[in-house]
Amino acid sequence: MGDSVSQPLPDEARWARLTDRQRACLDLLLERQTSKQIARQLDISKPTVDQRLTAARGILGAANRDEAAMIYLRLKQTYDRVIYDPVQVPSMAGDMRSGMSDATSADAMVLKDSAAASAEAPSRMIWRHDHDLKTRMLIMAVMLIVAVILILAGLGIAEALTRLFSG
Repeated sequence: MGDSVSQPLPDEARWARLTDRQRACLDLLLERQTSKQIARQLDISKPTVDQRLTAARGILGAANRDEAAMIYLRLKQTYDRVIYDPVQVPSMAGDMRSGMSDATSADAMVLKDSAAASAEAPSRMIWRHDHDLKTRMLIMAVMLIVAVILILAGLGIAEALTRLFSG
């Protein structure tokens, strides 16, 4: 009679059983993102993210999200390595020519830098989850002051326009 208790899978088998979609969710989980944030980035629903993470937790044998992230990180460091043939890797001894003129490479670098800067939403740079309470309160106070100034400016413009049109 066989043992009814299932033995945990070896690491390589657990890594192989994870789907690409589960790995995408786990990668974002490693960045300490919530299910809602992961759903937004992957353009899927929050229940789908939760379903993928639950399935991944089952494969990894983890009790919770944090444990799943730790196990996944360890497996990723072990099994997700770039395999290359050292004979085909170019040596860094000499300069490598790109075939582009200097003017176009500088323009391409500027274009690349501006594209990278615009990819991050400005609100994500200000309102981050790792701010402490004091910093969040300061940000909210500044936002309130700006809102009051905008309202007062709007009222001033409205009064000036009313005077102008009424004579």
